[in-house]
Amino acid sequence: MAQGDATARTRLSATDWAHAALDALAEGGLAAVAVEPIAKRLGTTKGSFYWHFKDRAALIDAALARWEQRSTDNVIAEISVEPDPAERLHRLFAHVIDYAATGRIELALLASADQAAVAATLRRVADRRIEYVAELLREMGLTAGQARTRAVVAVSIYHGFNQLARVSPDALPSTEAQRRALVDSAFESLLPKRS
Repeated sequence: MAQGDATARTRLSATDWAHAALDALAEGGLAAVAVEPIAKRLGTTKGSFYWHFKDRAALIDAALARWEQRSTDNVIAEISVEPDPAERLHRLFAHVIDYAATGRIELALLASADQAAVAATLRRVADRRIEYVAELLREMGLTAGQARTRAVVAVSIYHGFNQLARVSPDALPSTEAQRRALVDSAFESLLPKRS
């Protein structure tokens, strides 16, 4: 083994392992999150894994935390720099529709929602997403009850896009103009009705 290979192996972090676990999850579901294949993918040994994690469950927990941060917290932080709540909501929908065409991790997690750690993470993420959309809608003048109801609809739309991208990808828009029209339509359905 070359010296460079050994150095690369010793520099793997827990985050590297969590990212690799997410890649495996996207490709083969929760069952694909297995130490030996991931070690092989990373070009390292199981010893590197045990340096960072007690067991597979700890790796899954780290991967779930990383996914939650990346798919929810980071998206909200990125969108929140926009001062206008309507524009934030519009950007969120644009992001969601783009993600629906390529994101596979969430569907793999939904297929494993009977696992306690996965269920807890999915619930926390759904609650956070609903609360964020409701917050935007309240800022736009809806009552708390109206905002909550429409936020649930918005998150449901997202899950529908995600599922549709898997079962009937041709149903989703393929051009930028079509995606914009779909975003605008979903966005308009959530806005307060003007008198």
